Amino acid sequence: MISIENIIQDSINVKQLILNDKELVMRINEAAKMCVESLNNGGKIHFCGNGGSAADAQHLAAELSGRFYYDRQPLNAEALHVNTSYLTAVANDYSYDMIYARMIEASAKKGDVLVGISTSGNSANILKAIDKANEIGVKTIAMTGEKGGKMAGCCDILINVPSTCTPRIQEAHIMIGHIICEIIESSIFPR
Repeated sequence: MISIENIIQDSINVKQLILNDKELVMRINEAAKMCVESLNNGGKIHFCGNGGSAADAQHLAAELSGRFYYDRQPLNAEALHVNTSYLTAVANDYSYDMIYARMIEASAKKGDVLVGISTSGNSANILKAIDKANEIGVKTIAMTGEKGGKMAGCCDILINVPSTCTPRIQEAHIMIGHIICEIIESSIFPR
């Protein structure tokens, strides 16, 4: 039988592990600073993920390009999967693995930031996007689960949630994303 209390406690435990990991907290702060620097220099924050991680990518892009805590100027941020005509054309004509790399090649420039979200850290389309981003001078942040997968070895900043449970990782990703958005907003638009 499913225990709601156990599920909630598991989620709390993962967040407590993040809170207690000073190096991970430092990397979250570094990721936010990287985004602030990019935006302050006219850059853009690109997000990508698959499934629930795509929803998180779109959610976080909206927090920046819309608003987070308060009214202010919009920030240049976008989830790479929101154009379904592009997405289906590239998946059909090339392969699904190329959907994000081609969009990075088309719309990113040196000094931008790519945030790749993958609980396993092994999503081929996100790995190809990170490779393309690295090739053109785009800074890369990977949000993954505990081990980091293949993304651990190819990104500038790894934010690896200390869990192997997909729902708990995704819950932590959105919390971390919100922290990054709050730091960005308060840094660029101090009140």
